[in-house]
Amino acid sequence: MEEPASAIDPRSGFSAATKTFHSLRPPAPLPPSTQSLSLTSYVFSLLSSFPPTQGTAFINATRGGASLSYVELLSQVPTLASSLHSCLGLAKGDVAFVLSPPGLEIPVLYLALLAIGVAVCPSNPISTPQEISHQFQLTKPAVAFAASAEAHKLPRGVKTVLLDTPQFRSLIAHGESGGAPPPLPAGEVRQSDPAAVLYSSGTTGRVKAVVLSHRNFISLIAYYKETRPPRETPSVVLFTVPVFHVFGFTMLLRMTALGATSIVMDRFDFAGMLRAVERYRVTSMRVSPPVLVAMLKSDLVAKHDLSSLEVVGSGGAPLGREVAERFTARFPHIDITQASRLTGGLRGRRNGQGYGLTESGGGVTAIIGPEEGRVYGSAGRLAPNLEGKIVDPSTGQGLLPGQQGELWLRGPTIMLGYLGDPEATAATLDSEGWLKTGDLCYFNEDGFLFIVDRLKELIKYKGYQVPPAELERVLLSHPVIADAAVVPYPDEEAGQIPLAFIVRRPGSSLSGDQVIEFVAKHVAPYKKVRRVAFIDSIPKSAAGKILRREMMNHAISGSASKL
Repeated sequence: MEEPASAIDPRSGFSAATKTFHSLRPPAPLPPSTQSLSLTSYVFSLLSSFPPTQGTAFINATRGGASLSYVELLSQVPTLASSLHSCLGLAKGDVAFVLSPPGLEIPVLYLALLAIGVAVCPSNPISTPQEISHQFQLTKPAVAFAASAEAHKLPRGVKTVLLDTPQFRSLIAHGESGGAPPPLPAGEVRQSDPAAVLYSSGTTGRVKAVVLSHRNFISLIAYYKETRPPRETPSVVLFTVPVFHVFGFTMLLRMTALGATSIVMDRFDFAGMLRAVERYRVTSMRVSPPVLVAMLKSDLVAKHDLSSLEVVGSGGAPLGREVAERFTARFPHIDITQASRLTGGLRGRRNGQGYGLTESGGGVTAIIGPEEGRVYGSAGRLAPNLEGKIVDPSTGQGLLPGQQGELWLRGPTIMLGYLGDPEATAATLDSEGWLKTGDLCYFNEDGFLFIVDRLKELIKYKGYQVPPAELERVLLSHPVIADAAVVPYPDEEAGQIPLAFIVRRPGSSLSGDQVIEFVAKHVAPYKKVRRVAFIDSIPKSAAGKILRREMMNHAISGSASKL
């Protein structure tokens, strides 16, 4: 039963009766939930309102600038969809595993699979055979699409289509005959049907297979479309994040629906990113915080023309205020947006932020407009059509504005569940549809969300809770620290102490004592870093999330130098 507007505080969106925070954004219009509609049909319907007939949909910056126009995309997708059904026997309800770098064939494949109701299940191309075997056990795919270089990792006996061979090209060849784009294959795909199975990063445990529906992604795209400011020319977006992760997967669909030109790279490298921005006049890109820090500190930046850049979004981990301010000082023409935790592409202004996770399909909160951008440190306000709760982890009671607890979410973007893991699904989704995020947060009196840290990652020092993310922001503000991560380290007296892993800039002689002294000047005494280890690089997931569990295991085993 919908809550009367009079019961909701118009300033914070909070209902004292239900202890629920409501979105302060105007609702984003959605198609009726009972309407049969695939995600592909929805994306193409948005394109039809402003057909980019002369536009370029995708460019592969790694492979000599090979490109795919919107005319080709609109032709190839329905042809491939028909071929997948008639030649490979794929049908609604199947799962298709994808193991490949983000070449031009990937968006065509994704959209074709979605058009016939086959769930897209992409995986990291650098995954090991053991990791892929576990993923197969979870998802039981009917077919695998893979680049030739990665196919050897697949389990034996799996029906496999190699994406870089004539076999795959033949499946879409008929789409290049010219004329009007063919219609999408007939067939009933419900919005409640699974659209994608995306693997969680597994930073706090074994990887999980997150099932997201067509409705989930339709809701996300509708929200982005509603909040997107008008442009005179199409955006040119550089993908520096993987399209197998929710960050890139959602972004690929959104950019296509909005008629943007998307620049992809087979694999990320910093120099290649700078070259791509200059060559293709990129207007927007999303990066992990270490890349943004590298833009501040690298001498390569001055050798490239980055004047086309309007927005640089930072996602996957928090971005410190000092780093954001230094970036703004060096690149005053570029707006910074941030998407905390797992997702990106959230709209903001200077120093803006956002928040999302795989289980929500991406965007949960965002900063919109310069006025909201002045609320520094906030992850923004709830997206349209979403509700939030702040729950006391000990009592399960809903909390008031300003009080810290676990963030719960409910709305049309929330996942269906974890495939093959009913216990984890039951522990994460309650009977009323609330998603328990595991993140320690609070809303303020104006409805802005503030992320403190992951509940499971808080360091318990003598009864105090120390957020690693806060210490990492301080460390990254140091001029000779290139990257940093903080994890708990067992201590007989304190229980746990903060251990900082530090990557020094080349030529630096920074000592552990200097690191400890620097942090102590910026935080309360109980939050101080008490041990330091210097390493060559911080292990991270493809989306830029610090692999804390891996670092903790190495620290406890005494093998930190192997990191």
